[in-house]
Amino acid sequence: MTTQIRFLLGDKLMVLKDVDPSMTVLNFLRCVVGRPGSKEGCAEGDCGACTVMLCELRGDDLQYRAVNSCILFLPVLDGKQLVTVEDVKSENGTLHPVQQAMVDSHGSQCGFCTPGFVMSLYTAYQTERSLTRNQVDDVLAGNLCRCTGYSPIATAAMRMYEYKEPSVKGNNVLEQLQDIRRNEVLELNWADRKYYAPASLTEFATLYAQYPNAHILAGGTDVGLWITKQHRDLDTIIYTGGVQELLAIDETSDQLVIGSAVTFSDAHPPISRLYPDFGELIRRFGSVPIRNSATIGGNIANASPIGDAIPPLMALGATLLLNRDGETREVLLDDFFVGYHATILEPGEFIQSIVIPILHKHRLGVYKISKRFDQDISAVCAAVSIDLEGDNVRDVKVCYGGMAEVPKHATECEQALRGKRWTRETVDLAARALQRDFAPISDMRASSEYRMLVAKNLLVKFFIETSAPKTTTRILEYAATFAG
Repeated sequence: MTTQIRFLLGDKLMVLKDVDPSMTVLNFLRCVVGRPGSKEGCAEGDCGACTVMLCELRGDDLQYRAVNSCILFLPVLDGKQLVTVEDVKSENGTLHPVQQAMVDSHGSQCGFCTPGFVMSLYTAYQTERSLTRNQVDDVLAGNLCRCTGYSPIATAAMRMYEYKEPSVKGNNVLEQLQDIRRNEVLELNWADRKYYAPASLTEFATLYAQYPNAHILAGGTDVGLWITKQHRDLDTIIYTGGVQELLAIDETSDQLVIGSAVTFSDAHPPISRLYPDFGELIRRFGSVPIRNSATIGGNIANASPIGDAIPPLMALGATLLLNRDGETREVLLDDFFVGYHATILEPGEFIQSIVIPILHKHRLGVYKISKRFDQDISAVCAAVSIDLEGDNVRDVKVCYGGMAEVPKHATECEQALRGKRWTRETVDLAARALQRDFAPISDMRASSEYRMLVAKNLLVKFFIETSAPKTTTRILEYAATFAG
């Protein structure tokens, strides 16, 4: 067991011991080591002014990720390299191509947001050799600007590869991170607060059984707000990010098994390949920095009625492997939620992995309705999985988020479809059955009436997309508002 955090700040090795385990990286940068380039705009991972780059070991390779430092806890840096805007320029003061492109393209006005934009683009520069215009939009979706208008920044993103790549400065990062790689539990104690970062599944299960009231920290995209917005004191924290078994992705011919600590960024490639619509939903999950931190297991365990990953997982018949001190049980995701932010998890029990069936004969449609395309919470999220035998519905699952206190199946709707012919008339009857499945609330995101209308129309939309031929006349006819 070790009691010190070791990480690289730029090229400098940092060794910390007596620190608040819930201190954010942003506060550490600005208030402890005097690096004010990273800014606090929202303190919740929305604006991107605090964006930094993390470099960490993935096997014997390096992985570069842009993250929000405002909701990242300091001990999470253990074994990694933290790169801030102060590290970007060369030792002789020469601007990095990202910075020079921003200058030449007039990509900064007041400058408050500029360091965050630079770090998002700097990370892209490390990982991609070019960007399309659509990729630029994805990379910068988590960075907000009040005055530049985005166009000059997007131009800089396209031009940054035209500049000469700078020589690498400092020592070999791979070797440095290998030297500080931790293979044992990290334990911190500060003012009666405890922080544990186990290195194996067995250690994690044992610790959580010992401290069943501890807060599990994964990506911190939700837990971080408990500190920055709710100003809560977290007595005991157990971090999942060093548990290799929880970071694993395994695929066979009939299932995809994703560890609960796998981020959305890492889960996106296999899910997108198997289920393109599900992959597109993940592309709209927060921003790149959020997807680089947020985990699928956390999205499920949070038990939010608007957890976007849950409806498509339900529609695919996903199961969860739960672990309690080494004893495991497998449950259907459908049976996991028992109420608003409430689950069947027992004290000391956690999600070990998510098992997603590979349904070769099913067609999956996934739809997210929100006020903004990027980085917004769903008003309604729908997922429909169907197995057609000719024109007959052999099997179907219709699942919604945002329509009840938990994500759930539309069982009356499914019953109205299963075993029937896949026709517009059948779909219209099934859409009406949604009124028996749900009684959605009205809130700041949508009214009850809007949610119900959208839920019906999304079912009709799925019918259109799975019916052939798709002539313009039929699409216009079927897309007419369903108000029955």
